[in-house]
Amino acid sequence: MIKQIVCATFVLCSWWAPVQPASAQTFTRLYSFCTTSGCPEGEFPTAGLVQVINGDLYGAAYYGGAYASPNIGGTIFKITLGGELTALSCAESGCPDGAQPFAGLTQATNGDLYGTTVNGGAFGGGTVFKITPSGELTTLYSFCGQNPCPDGEHPQGVLVQATNGNLYGTTENGGLSFNGTVFEITPSGTLTTLHSFCASNTETCPDGALPLSGLVQATNGDLYGTTFEGGMDGYGTIFKITLSGTLTTLYSFSAQNGCVNGEYPSAALVEATDGDLYGTTEISACANKSGTLFKITPSGTLTTLHNFCMTSGCPDGSYPYAGLMQATNGDLYGTTETGGAFAGGTVYKITPSGALTTLYSFCAQTACVDGASPDAPLMQATNGDLYGTTADGGDFDSTTHHVKGGTVFRLSLGLAPFVKTLPTSGEAGATITILGTALESATRVTFNGTAATFTVGSGSAITTTVPAGATSGTVTVTTPGGVLSSSKPFTVRE
Repeated sequence: MIKQIVCATFVLCSWWAPVQPASAQTFTRLYSFCTTSGCPEGEFPTAGLVQVINGDLYGAAYYGGAYASPNIGGTIFKITLGGELTALSCAESGCPDGAQPFAGLTQATNGDLYGTTVNGGAFGGGTVFKITPSGELTTLYSFCGQNPCPDGEHPQGVLVQATNGNLYGTTENGGLSFNGTVFEITPSGTLTTLHSFCASNTETCPDGALPLSGLVQATNGDLYGTTFEGGMDGYGTIFKITLSGTLTTLYSFSAQNGCVNGEYPSAALVEATDGDLYGTTEISACANKSGTLFKITPSGTLTTLHNFCMTSGCPDGSYPYAGLMQATNGDLYGTTETGGAFAGGTVYKITPSGALTTLYSFCAQTACVDGASPDAPLMQATNGDLYGTTADGGDFDSTTHHVKGGTVFRLSLGLAPFVKTLPTSGEAGATITILGTALESATRVTFNGTAATFTVGSGSAITTTVPAGATSGTVTVTTPGGVLSSSKPFTVRE
């Protein structure tokens, strides 16, 4: 049952195409999009999910919605951990609030969610918006206000909030040579273009071109990202950029050595607990393979961990369009768009040293009702389970013959519940929100062993203050069910 409230439907649908391993794990399809005419809840969810302080998951659907015309628009939705979905909708004619949200959302320290749309807005070049957890949407910035879009155009990547409180992102196009930009935007909407790719308009674009993904802030304070093209041979780059805008190209993917390191990175990087950054390349055409997994040091030394589709039929999956995430057990998890036992894509895990295991092959159920073509990164909710979306598959309405609109799924691997902090760093005295599950009877909070005062706001959130004398390390919450530890160390800043 879909509930409809205000306020964010964005005003271009699709079909495509789970292996149950012997280990104890459970795959559950939580929701199937677009089983009713018009797809009011949206369809084609290409974005990953984020868990916010109310405990629910929030995501975006690229098409559909109550105001789609006829299919373009998209929605923001929330879904409980149990699968009850609510479409947050309310668009205006002409799409001034944006259209087609391709990337996921980011919850900032003020509690609001921030995201981007690829198209729409006042000038048609896409938008940056914020939306409250209850659904009140505000357009903060419309791209391409001047010809030829020196501020950028068509943002596709998720935003990241840096330690200075501002949000950072990329646009695929626009900038000084229409090859994309890196930008900074304040929570209130003041945008600054930090870098225009290929600004010298050279053929090779040594600094990269067309950044499709968002950025990640590493523990050293710098931002890291990828470009889909440009670099040494035009096959994409990995770069770092300071918060003030100084960009350094760390690695250029090339045709040398048969493209064994892959080509065309389209996903964001993730910093693992070992300090290295991990990512994917979508393809490796000149090596006759279908994408890679790699790690790269913050200084630029790259190691390829896995080449997909090394055997006929691609049982390990092919085309890892989405990026990786690190779970609490230390392993990295991701998805492939196609391949697997039933050609509908896969969920896999890979150890930091490169051992890959296929966990689930999509389209295992008749007519792919379990989903197909997972394009988005996975996320781990505080109950320990993994959640994700598929862009296609799901239920099919035999009466209306409507196309399948994608799914939301859960993969339970037996990982333990945990807590996480928002933000992940702060000075003594700073107010911190702790997100978790079943926190209503919490009796103690510590920062690396130092006790902190706290207030229980709900079963999913605690408000606390970084105590004087605290040092960087694990945050713990003691409940009647046991001690929950933070998924990442908390950094105490001086």
